[in-house]
Amino acid sequence: MTSSVLIANLTQDWGESIRRWHLEFFFIPTTVISLATLLANPVLLTCIFLSRTLRRETRYLLVANTLIADMLFLILNLATVICNTVKVQIPWLLCELVTAVTVTTYCCAILTVTLMVMDTYAAVRWPLHYHDILPPARTHRILVGVWVLAAVYPFTLVIMMEVQRGNPQERVAVCLVLISLGFIQLKDVVGIHIYFFVAALICTLLIFYCYIRLYMVTRTHGIWRSRFSRARVTLLAHGLLLLLYFTPGFVFAMELSLFHRKDISQDVRVWISTINMCVFMLLPRAIAPYMYGLRYRELSDTLMQLLHKDRRLSQITVS
Repeated sequence: MTSSVLIANLTQDWGESIRRWHLEFFFIPTTVISLATLLANPVLLTCIFLSRTLRRETRYLLVANTLIADMLFLILNLATVICNTVKVQIPWLLCELVTAVTVTTYCCAILTVTLMVMDTYAAVRWPLHYHDILPPARTHRILVGVWVLAAVYPFTLVIMMEVQRGNPQERVAVCLVLISLGFIQLKDVVGIHIYFFVAALICTLLIFYCYIRLYMVTRTHGIWRSRFSRARVTLLAHGLLLLLYFTPGFVFAMELSLFHRKDISQDVRVWISTINMCVFMLLPRAIAPYMYGLRYRELSDTLMQLLHKDRRLSQITVS
């Protein structure tokens, strides 16, 4: 059986499982969470890019990059969910491109939040040389490198699959990152698992190393003595956010390993994929803008200044 027939049969069966279990109703929380985030992120991005001070700070450039990556991810994820819900048949090439961009944005967000931890460590460890180590121009180059690094492997896989594909015009009933990578995995199972595992391992080790070193450097400063000190609360908040960012990736890796298992019911795979795609992957992106807006004083101050400025302008206009 050719890969085209396999893809057509699987996407058809997958769509039937979604409708049988009425999983299309997950479209509702997906839409609500996505819209709430897509409304909040541009506000924070406006605060960062309109403020000369903030856009010259490395940590705010990293925050902005994370918010941009999250917005692109949410737009693509929401578009995919809508198309699958209304039963739009998507060209397989377009589905593969959406998969590549989705994986790129997800990996870019993970790499950027890892860099944010490293940036905090550098600022605490070398406070006198921090701005020399990471000036804005170097940060811009690093962020470009992050996007390139995140995009190379997914787009390479798409190009390889298209070169080998016989019918570029075929359409699929359901477009999912899991299905696209699941079929690529048939030809490059080792490469995909190494890509995700090595990337996750490196990021995790860097985060743990930076946090342990941060604690060792600052434990004599007295900032950890109070149970509800700002440092402790910030660490817990960032730790929770990092956990929420990384967990869906590990769940997705489990989905890939179960994708071709014959002893696992397809309904189980559909349920896991739907919950991960419509809930778990959205939670960190929904929490991030509100946490950044509340925890970063300069960002919250800039936001309040913009709100007060708009209020004064509206009062002048009314009068």
